[in-house]
Amino acid sequence: MGWAMPMATIVICSLCSKEQDVQQNCSNCGACMGKYFCEICKFFDDDISKGQYHCDGCGICRTGGVDNFFHCDTCGCCYSNVLKDSHRCVERAMHHNCPVRFEYLFDSTKDISVLQCGHTIHLECMNEMRAHHHFSCPVCSRSACDMSATWRKLDEEVAATPMPDIYQKKMVWILCNDCSATSSVRFHVLGQKCPGCSSYNTRETRAAGRVPQDVRRTRPSRKLQPPGEMPSND
Repeated sequence: MGWAMPMATIVICSLCSKEQDVQQNCSNCGACMGKYFCEICKFFDDDISKGQYHCDGCGICRTGGVDNFFHCDTCGCCYSNVLKDSHRCVERAMHHNCPVRFEYLFDSTKDISVLQCGHTIHLECMNEMRAHHHFSCPVCSRSACDMSATWRKLDEEVAATPMPDIYQKKMVWILCNDCSATSSVRFHVLGQKCPGCSSYNTRETRAAGRVPQDVRRTRPSRKLQPPGEMPSND
């Protein structure tokens, strides 16, 4: 999280009314104008519990404690140390609007979630998507988190739901949203599994024909269960 604002060049002490260059302590009476002061951003704050620090890479002040974050030169932003060796780099990943809320992310004061694909989104927006059983990135459609447990459950459902004889040998072409592979697989009303990465996050690339009503009625009424917690850039 961070701040970006117009820089002041002159300040007036509220105690002695001395006009002076921006600095932490009044040049006339010595009063402290802010417990946290950034000489680069000309930024003052009395609440130092937020762990403010200036990031030269970002060019702005951020919160959370300098020891808890690292600056990724490729992504162009500070990320939690938890993501240092595990995040996927996307050039200037934070320098755009949230794909859900359309608010600029780079200097947002709200928590940001970094998805498996490297794209970023407000954590609140990601949680709302999860609540509505949407687990794919709004930008690239890749799985937003580890869905392996969900795919295993789908394997069991597919095995327990045999297709009618006329569809036993029906083949369709699919594109995997997770690994980008194109494959020919057996059609199933519950979903098509990528043979490369075992993901069900796929889409048909060639028409499979209209599925009769009696087949569609065999589809169980189900919702994908939420997987484990998302990594967030707290």
